[in-house]
Amino acid sequence: MKALVPLRPKLLSVRLIEQVDPGLRKALGMGAAHCSAGLVTCDQDDSLYAALDHATKFAEVDVVYAKSFYAGSAHASGPLSGEILGVLAGADPDEVKEGLWALREALATQICFYAFEGTPAPAFFPQVISQTGRYLAPLAGIQPGEPLAYLIAPPVESTVGLDAALKSANVKLAKYFGPPTETNFGGGYLVGDLYDLEAATTAFTEAIESVVFSPLSGLSRPSRERR
Repeated sequence: MKALVPLRPKLLSVRLIEQVDPGLRKALGMGAAHCSAGLVTCDQDDSLYAALDHATKFAEVDVVYAKSFYAGSAHASGPLSGEILGVLAGADPDEVKEGLWALREALATQICFYAFEGTPAPAFFPQVISQTGRYLAPLAGIQPGEPLAYLIAPPVESTVGLDAALKSANVKLAKYFGPPTETNFGGGYLVGDLYDLEAATTAFTEAIESVVFSPLSGLSRPSRERR
């Protein structure tokens, strides 16, 4: 398999509201114990979803809002919009600051999209989370601390890749993101033992490689032609 090149996400804006207005608190889905909020935009939506989950493991914060924007960061509504807005909420500003810092560290060192060496595209997201936080775990129907494979790619690549991943190991498709999503990608969450999830993620990546470097391989003259 060709080497993978990390495509590091870029935080575009990070703002802390120490005391959120009660009306906005309700609109954002903040709980009674939430007073402060951290707002984040990023040029990679799936990376930020995973980083928001990461933040819940290091601070007493909750992800109260996280939504992708249509058409991706290349067609963003403004220079600070990117692909997603995420909101962390906590009881006080210090907790939210801790969560935002953990999020930043994860994006800088652990969580990102990849491309194959020598090719600028496609970007894809073969992320294995060894221990989920309190955000992604319920979305995948598992308990916090259990592992998760978070697999995202463009439409054909994600479909072929998921099929290969599911056949390669004892894993289950917990959530499917059928293309087109807001950013026109697809993929899903896989659950199972960590070892199996890592094997499935390798199979996902290898299948994407086969599509990237041989995109028309499914087109061949049939042994019997109907006219």
